[in-house]
Amino acid sequence: MSGPEIITLGCRLNIAESEAIREMAGGQDDLIVVNSCAVTSEAVRQARQAIRRAHRARPDARILVTGCAVQTDPAMFAAMPEVTQVLGNREKMEAASYGGVGEAKVRVADIMAVRDTAPHMASAFADHARAFLEVQNGCDHRCTFCIIPYGRGNSRSVPAGAVIDKAKELVDAGYGEIVLTGVDVTSYGPDLPGSPSLGLLVERILTAVPDLPRLRLSSIDSVEIDDRLFDLIAHHPRVMPHLHLSLQAGDDMILKRMKRRHSRADAVRIVERVRAARPDISIGADIIAGFPTEDEAMFASSLALVQDCAIVHGHIFPYSPRPGTPAARMPQVDRAVIKDRAARLRAACADQRSLWLQALVGTHQQVLVERDGLTGHAENFAPVRFRDAQAPCRIAAATIVALENGVLIAQEAAKGLAHD
Repeated sequence: MSGPEIITLGCRLNIAESEAIREMAGGQDDLIVVNSCAVTSEAVRQARQAIRRAHRARPDARILVTGCAVQTDPAMFAAMPEVTQVLGNREKMEAASYGGVGEAKVRVADIMAVRDTAPHMASAFADHARAFLEVQNGCDHRCTFCIIPYGRGNSRSVPAGAVIDKAKELVDAGYGEIVLTGVDVTSYGPDLPGSPSLGLLVERILTAVPDLPRLRLSSIDSVEIDDRLFDLIAHHPRVMPHLHLSLQAGDDMILKRMKRRHSRADAVRIVERVRAARPDISIGADIIAGFPTEDEAMFASSLALVQDCAIVHGHIFPYSPRPGTPAARMPQVDRAVIKDRAARLRAACADQRSLWLQALVGTHQQVLVERDGLTGHAENFAPVRFRDAQAPCRIAAATIVALENGVLIAQEAAKGLAHD
């Protein structure tokens, strides 16, 4: 083994930060880092399970635990006998935190006091052809179900110059796609001089980094898509036709109780607008099943939203009460009912996805080939497998010839159509 073992749970931002941790921790072969998530109580349970499993596999290794679960409850993780040290979300992005032994076991500062982020730490998948680039961290909104602001702090943005410099570095390193990521990406900018928007940042990246073939957005809030950003999503060929929306529910009363800022009609409207302008776009969404007070009629509205918006990349979360959040004090839905509703939502998304993928058979797609040379993703983020090995980390023009087990099967088109 070379370097630390990194165990990552949770969001894309955690994945990007784990790669930065890998670089900062250097060649410490005796170190295991568990980068935790706190989005649900199940995520916290999985973090504790991962720690115990790692200790059983390597009892002599040092185990450092960080991430949102640690930030929100450091004492719980510090009390675990398997854990050597716990680091907060701020501390995990400081190279000095990985200097070795002798530090206090608990190093978790007040995340609400943090006013900046760490642009130089934005990083990339070590084993993928695409890179995640952190442009924003934290969240100023207080959805009633969400503990994440208390794990990540208030919203703060990376200056555009630092983002562009990192994007150039990633392109020079051979990455064919960059995914802009953060906790609440569409809130980018108000804390920076001149209050630039996410749309303006995207414009600047596309202009300043002309050799970047593909730019993708991670999960965004539909209500914060302004005209500039909409125009880029709808029309710019280097902005990928793939929109993942933080919808959370499809019933207006539940949305109000969640303290969301959009209505059901708003969600349907933005999808209809963007699809009218760019018919090949694919839609993803986060949806919570079994939010407190949700009855069967309310759930039916969320279930119908899957079809109304043709959601093909569904992230379904069974509601889980997080202590300290307002929703945890609301009347709860029975756990068996929540499980059943989550399964029905997943099945509805799977049906939409199957129809979408089947419709892509016979089409021509531009596919970013992963480092294994056999798999990749089309511009709309459809998963693709090649029949013949391809040169990795390039964009191949491919013809989709079949659908097998939820993956599109491709053969490369004429060599002259490929873009290196």
